Amino acid sequence: MARNDVASMFAVALFIGAFAAVPTSVQSIGVCYGVIGNNLPSRSDVVQLYRSKGINGMRIYFADGQALSALRNSGISLILDIGNDQLANIAASTSNAASWVQNNVRPYYPAVNIKYIAAGNEVLGGATQSIVPAMRNLNAALSAAGLGAIKVSTSIRFDAVANSFPPSAGVFAQSYMTDVARLLASTGAPLLANVYPYFAYRDNPRDISLNYATFQPGTTVRDQNNGLTYTCLFDAMVDAVYAALEKAGAPGVKVVISESGWPSAGGFAASPDTRGRTPRGWSTTSAGARPRSGRRWRRTSSPCSTRTRRPGVRRRGASGCSTRTSRRPTPSSSNWLPTSSSS
Repeated sequence: MARNDVASMFAVALFIGAFAAVPTSVQSIGVCYGVIGNNLPSRSDVVQLYRSKGINGMRIYFADGQALSALRNSGISLILDIGNDQLANIAASTSNAASWVQNNVRPYYPAVNIKYIAAGNEVLGGATQSIVPAMRNLNAALSAAGLGAIKVSTSIRFDAVANSFPPSAGVFAQSYMTDVARLLASTGAPLLANVYPYFAYRDNPRDISLNYATFQPGTTVRDQNNGLTYTCLFDAMVDAVYAALEKAGAPGVKVVISESGWPSAGGFAASPDTRGRTPRGWSTTSAGARPRSGRRWRRTSSPCSTRTRRPGVRRRGASGCSTRTSRRPTPSSSNWLPTSSSS
């Protein structure tokens, strides 16, 4: 095994070990399954590892037939991405979406507990125009196949939200997100959002304190418009997404935090010390270039004392990569510490 691969498996061990400190409010926990790498364990071995460590959720980033087969009757809940390379094809016609469902969902469900299908992850540029058609076609295909219990969403970058400070000013930066939000409202599906306090702090350390970004006490930020006082950046960022949903005419749509994290090396404020400040119940060490999500748990209270816009809202999310990936080049690809929650 190469040196990098040893580091990757060590990161997984740290990730698993962190679960010993999961708070009692966490009902289940999960991690994404990345398969870009060398000398990887078999799919069945990975699923067994999840089960042996009490990991109840997984996210995979394309319809991996071997992984889906290994998940049969495992009891692990799944977020299944179509893969960005499939987005335009599925958006093009209902028959394409039906074919994808017949090939990648029907043979496995319900033996595989597929909860969400993600029509794209952090889609950018002109490809964003394919998101809503793809979601509609997938919803129609699932309904026709008698699989309407599976919800379809898409996973967005946090910068899909503009004017995120104060949180109540949050608004979607582009008009396509209004269509996404209203479609989610009509189907009862949540919005998947990738929320990284690390990047917000890295880009503006003058105005954002490290304690505030890493869930430590000592900083309070009051939003004069909604009357809330925030004690951690994560909650403020999530509330900015909720504010954007409300302005888009979709106040009832829930948010699922599909990615989050903090690196241990390779960038500004990236160190084992800063990653250790994150709530122990969220702590994992990712071998991936960017933490990916599959964790699904209910957070009945925030790790900080903020009273958020949606107190008591069921929050589902996930974070982490169980094997080495290469999705984000910086900071160092083997030093991410995912710290995820959801709304």
